[in-house]
Amino acid sequence: MVTRTGGLQTIEGVVTSFRTTSFQNSLRGQEVFFGKGQCATCHLPPYYTDNSMHNLHTEGFFKQELVNGMVMAGDGPIKTFPLRGIKDSPPYLHDGRLLTLDDTVEFFNLVLETKLTDPEKKDLVAFLLAL
Repeated sequence: MVTRTGGLQTIEGVVTSFRTTSFQNSLRGQEVFFGKGQCATCHLPPYYTDNSMHNLHTEGFFKQELVNGMVMAGDGPIKTFPLRGIKDSPPYLHDGRLLTLDDTVEFFNLVLETKLTDPEKKDLVAFLLAL
């Protein structure tokens, strides 16, 4: 039989462990965000946007196609989206092509050629979830 105190201590231990792990991941993710990930180049605190237009030069990732008499190609300049509360607003990118934050981090990892490792990407997502 588990006593009320013992049960609470066990639950508190699990919650503390989860918070500590999550907190550590988000701290490492913050370092990636402001460093190797190059995110802060466009996503500046406090709202994590510079309200500017940027061309991601995604042309190399798309095959140009003719659709309804129009050539479909890269995006051209798009406005920097604010990242505050980003976890609450999927899908991502200006046209919703990225369904998760993991997809978004991988997209920018490819486009910006940041060469983030899997643990760095995981930590970056943890940081974004904390915004």
